[in-house]
Amino acid sequence: MPPQIIATDEATGILPTNGHTKPVTVIGTQAIRDTFDEGCLQQAINSRLAPGVTDLVLNPDGHCGYGAPVGCVMVSPTHIYPGPVGVDIKCSMSLLQLDLPADAIIDRPVRRALINAICERTPTGAGRGQRSAKKSRHIAEELGRRVLIEGASAEVCQAVGIPPEWADRCEDAFHLGHDDTRDTLAIRLQKHLDHGFFRNFADKICQLGSYGGGNHFGECEVVHVEDNDRARQAADVFGMKDGCVAFLSHCGSRGIGHNLASGQFKSLQHKFAQWDIPLPGQDRELVYAPLGTHEANAYLDDMALGANFATINHLLINALVLEAFQEVIPGVTGELVYFISHNIARKEIVDNRQAWVHRKGSTRAFPAGHHALKGTRYESTGHPILLPGNPQAGSSVMVADPGASISCYSVNHGAGRALGRKQAIRELDQNVVDQSFDAADILTNCRTYPKDEAPAAYKEFDEVLRSVKTAGLATEIARLKARFVIKDGDQADD
Repeated sequence: MPPQIIATDEATGILPTNGHTKPVTVIGTQAIRDTFDEGCLQQAINSRLAPGVTDLVLNPDGHCGYGAPVGCVMVSPTHIYPGPVGVDIKCSMSLLQLDLPADAIIDRPVRRALINAICERTPTGAGRGQRSAKKSRHIAEELGRRVLIEGASAEVCQAVGIPPEWADRCEDAFHLGHDDTRDTLAIRLQKHLDHGFFRNFADKICQLGSYGGGNHFGECEVVHVEDNDRARQAADVFGMKDGCVAFLSHCGSRGIGHNLASGQFKSLQHKFAQWDIPLPGQDRELVYAPLGTHEANAYLDDMALGANFATINHLLINALVLEAFQEVIPGVTGELVYFISHNIARKEIVDNRQAWVHRKGSTRAFPAGHHALKGTRYESTGHPILLPGNPQAGSSVMVADPGASISCYSVNHGAGRALGRKQAIRELDQNVVDQSFDAADILTNCRTYPKDEAPAAYKEFDEVLRSVKTAGLATEIARLKARFVIKDGDQADD
């Protein structure tokens, strides 16, 4: 019999594991629960039953991933898991607020000029880096090493050309090694370089300030703050401006992160085979390491290196986007609203003890008054939660509510896929996809918009948000409406 979700309320449920464990917590209305296929649910059960795991949450954007579902939260005080972080270490969202009224970008020629100016600085496409964008910011190899070791330190930000104060607007501005030092990361990186672990390391450093391919994007938005006191207060704290232009970015650690994650999967899979250790659910992507072991330390160090790269990648993209706007519309200023990850493992306090919270396609959601926000600008509001929907439905900025405790203080990372990539390419009509963008007056840099990234390939965003709100996890502060989109440059319109 396939796994069955038992509803506990309108937007919550549990997924029994048929074992003597706490069941999987499910967030989603009935319409959303119907989108979870058998493979996704089985992955959730396998992950929940894995050694050392105390909690597993399936968010409304959940769908099949590597080992663990995309859109899940996995908690363990004793083990670390590469699968529930994924191959794009610290894939994240960031939002740049500009002091530019929406009317300034009504005209299509202005938007087209902005697209061109951004693409001249921030390359897209899986294999592309600074050399394919004539106005990109070259990062020398030695500075690139410091990026991996230090993340958004004041010195690195200054050297790269990022406003150092933006580091205060990051969920995590930097990551340390397993022993909470940078020295360990420096030693680990040097070991990788000495053994030729990175092929073409200098080329991978040249990917700083680039989006990559797949579901990564840059999106010019108009901010619509909700008409209530809480939303206006939060928007003021966040530095968001109603009726003004903002820029939303989605990307991660590029080739560096992929190398590090893939290397860890291969190393741990070899250990499991060598020692004949049973795999949770017979899934090779659910390898793990007990905390304190050499293998766990190696993973935590590699994850930190990749996460530091991802942090500077995002901040540099935002600096380059601001520069592009200033080229087209002189005098524009901008500030980072927030930078937040949805593919990372973090040490947090869960049920009064320290644990590693793995978020795989899930976003941290600390509400006002949460102990981790004490002394920050977000103490009285909660931090911004950046949730991309799709260009036509819009994206959302939310803040967590106390009810987020049921989901280990996490929410979804977006809409979540409704169609697999091959299915979307096979079933969707290219003309219909392209005409829908034209009808919505949303420009893109693509000759033809990728069908596997079309809005119809994703779940209904408003229903996903309704699940989050109804379950009491978070409240919407603002909706972002797209004016143009930058996607994979392999299909870009020159």
